[in-house]
This record gives sequence, structure tokens and C-alpha cells, in this order.
Amino acid sequence: MFNIIRSDYLASAVRKDQYPEETKILPEIAFIGRSNVGKSSLINSLLNRKNLARVSSTPGKTQTINFYKVTAKVDEEKREEFLLVDLPGYGYAKRMKSSRKQWSDFTEEYWLNATNLKLVCHLVDMRHEPMESDVNVYRWFKAHNLPVLVIGTKSDKVAKNHLQKHLSQMIKILGEDSPDLRVIAYSSVKKTGTEQLLDAIRTVLLK
Repeated sequence: MFNIIRSDYLASAVRKDQYPEETKILPEIAFIGRSNVGKSSLINSLLNRKNLARVSSTPGKTQTINFYKVTAKVDEEKREEFLLVDLPGYGYAKRMKSSRKQWSDFTEEYWLNATNLKLVCHLVDMRHEPMESDVNVYRWFKAHNLPVLVIGTKSDKVAKNHLQKHLSQMIKILGEDSPDLRVIAYSSVKKTGTEQLLDAIRTVLLK
């Protein structure tokens, strides 16, 4: 049993001094992906909330680091608190000052200073091959020894008989130097992959 029973918005930040006090004591699970990958929809689906994370049809809408405090039920008596951290999407050229930068300086500052970071959930659109920016970001995480889990979003848009092919393709392209890479196929619409993602979060929190 590992169920989300409460989630609350805490703060938005673009500087370390704007981070909520809870970052000093609570473990963090961070979510990142290309703009318009379905990150807000996944977060709302995972937390069983309709509009906690704001969903927009405009790519690049999330331009701050957003912190949410989450309480999970581990068993009948035990509760576990953690921070869910929603980071700006990468790869949307119209709002990037430099095409050479995958993300803004304040996002990189978060990755390099998040001492309580337990897991990075790297979202990649399952409908297509991972793009160059997806590959570069994944390799950046691995080079900096960050614990990363790849989540294939919008899996309901992929025909069932093609799903395994798409998963294998993602693993081949992203995991060229990571033989242990696995991908969770997730659908915010059908809520498939929710149990696997919750199990992954539970595992890192209860280590």
C-alpha cells in the first residue's frame, strides 16, 4: 500500500533563496521533460488532483520551479511526506535565450544544489523517438550521478500492438550507455503506469 492522500502547493521559485523551508528537511522527487510533454497532466493524475499543476496548451508555460508538499499513506499507521518538484520544460526555442542551453541557469542551480533529491522523473513523449534534447538531458543526469527514471508519457496515444516497439526504441536511444535503463509507460488519461511510478517513488523514499 502506497497511496497519495494529500498534496498542497507550497511555492514557486527562480532562486535558491526562494525555495520553501521544507527543502531542508523533506526528500524531493523532481519532474522534468520537454515542453508540452504532458508533465502537468501527469502530476495531477499522480496526485489525484484536477488542477493542482496548471495545464496549458501553450508549450513552455511552466517557467518557475514549483514545489508541492505531498503526504503518502505507507500502511495503516505510517505516513511519508515528500516534496514533488515541477521544473520548467526544456527545448522550446521561442522562449530560450540560447539554443545551446537545454535549460535556464536557475534550473541547473536546482539540480546541482538539491541535497535531498531522491529521484528525477524524466518525461519523454512515447509517440515519437526521443529527440536530441531528450538524449542530452538524460546523459547530463547520468554524468552528474543523479538518480533518474524515464517515464514515457501519452502512452494511450500509441497502439497497444506498437507499445513494446516504442518502449524498446526509447531504451535503445536513451540507454546507449545505460544497460540498466527501464521506462515506465504512462497515460494521464487512462492512469496506466500509476502503480509502477508510485512503487518507484516508494522504493526511493523508504530506502
